[in-house]
Amino acid sequence: MSSSFWPLAVLMSSALPGLVIFFIPETRRTLRSLLNIGAALVKLQLVVLLLLGLYAGETYHWQWSLMPGLTLALKVDALAGLFLILSAVLWLLTTLYAIGYLEHSPHRSRFFGFFSLCVSATAGVAMSANLFTFVIFYELLTLATWPLVVHRGTPQSLAAGRVYLRYTLISGSVLLLGAVILHGLVGTPDFVPGGYLADQGVATVWLWVVFVLLLIGLGVKAALLPLHGWLPKAMVAPAPVSALLHAVAVVKAGAFGIVRLVFEVYGIEFASEIGVTDLLLVLAAATIVYGSWRALFETDLKRRLAFSTVSQVSYVALGVALAGPFGAIGGLIHIVHQGVMKITLFLSAGNYAETLGIHKVSEMSGVGQRMPWTTAAFTLGALGMIGFPPLAGFVSKWYLGLGAWEAGANWVLAVLLVSGLLNAAYFLPLLYRAWFGPPPPAWPQPKTLSRVFETHGLLLFPPLITAMLVVLLGLFAGLNIATLGWVQWLIHREFGL
Repeated sequence: MSSSFWPLAVLMSSALPGLVIFFIPETRRTLRSLLNIGAALVKLQLVVLLLLGLYAGETYHWQWSLMPGLTLALKVDALAGLFLILSAVLWLLTTLYAIGYLEHSPHRSRFFGFFSLCVSATAGVAMSANLFTFVIFYELLTLATWPLVVHRGTPQSLAAGRVYLRYTLISGSVLLLGAVILHGLVGTPDFVPGGYLADQGVATVWLWVVFVLLLIGLGVKAALLPLHGWLPKAMVAPAPVSALLHAVAVVKAGAFGIVRLVFEVYGIEFASEIGVTDLLLVLAAATIVYGSWRALFETDLKRRLAFSTVSQVSYVALGVALAGPFGAIGGLIHIVHQGVMKITLFLSAGNYAETLGIHKVSEMSGVGQRMPWTTAAFTLGALGMIGFPPLAGFVSKWYLGLGAWEAGANWVLAVLLVSGLLNAAYFLPLLYRAWFGPPPPAWPQPKTLSRVFETHGLLLFPPLITAMLVVLLGLFAGLNIATLGWVQWLIHREFGL
């Protein structure tokens, strides 16, 4: 296969099955499941082959000229590969989970069709070679995820869907405006390590205007303060959707876009020189503390996890804004580490809700005795979020701390310390309640039955696998094949830091 068609193959590996799934009758459960799992396995295989090719020095680029100066283009570089492997692995696991979760639900073909299109749009965001292509897939992601948010069709989910559309469509318009202004100033060249704006002679005021517009457009999906309001409301969606939104699709697309903006549009040195990274650093730090503080007072389990996401995703922006190699490493590895930890938490929360009808923190008392494996997975995800060594979250926070020290930003060290303490304050009492709290006199009749396991096997094994990854990504961080090794290679090879 020509190297120019590999990006298209990755894109189509989920888009084509998704379109087919829409037309599969609801009663054809086995066919739909096989197509879902088969497509996820094919996508994972393609991404692994791409990563091996990248490491060997191969290049992958596809483009189609729409008109002079405007090109739809895809490329797979080391940064795209980082996002692609995260989405491919977690799509497979979330697909298995969703098959079990929606076993007796209506409209499964509609759900899995949009589910696949959502992953396709995410892959398009990862592989976008220029800002024009990025904007297209970024908006396609909005259109693919909205039906998932409102899937249940309840008044609460429809209301959350309206809020989601208001935030994302308005921010998408702002993103487009910024891209149009930038195109008028310098055109729309491909993303390039080191950026392409430093030598263009553009007035600083216009550079600031464009940066603020693009940051607003990206900041909504990345849940930066004060643009985060849609995220907690979207928690009415089914658990697989919540997991996808928080771990790999929407919020991660926003954070990934911020990385592209700073490193490959402005260039980290130029962005730091004109001061836009200072704005990003303050916004990220404020969001980290605010999200952790709000999570402390949430009594609904999924909303507590949602505000945790508001905080944790901003670690990516914080690392980028520190404008140094250690900070960049911490921010980029957190793209993967946060995704693995967060999906573990949301899948475990889905197990509690689907099996025992548990939705509130107060209802988790003693649940570790009834669902020990799920609670063990939840515990590892929570401890990773706090930053306990040797789990994945510790590696991210260690490098972010080194990045703050390297930049001489001692106040950022204080932010990381406060956030870690708040993480502990809203997770540790919850874990104590789950393992050592008094259980109810009788547990509710399980909604999801299993003769062998504590819940349906397809609900249990995905969070157990991701919980193992939380441990392995921390224990073996020093290996070249681990996330840290890949990011260090990426930072040195592509960004020259």
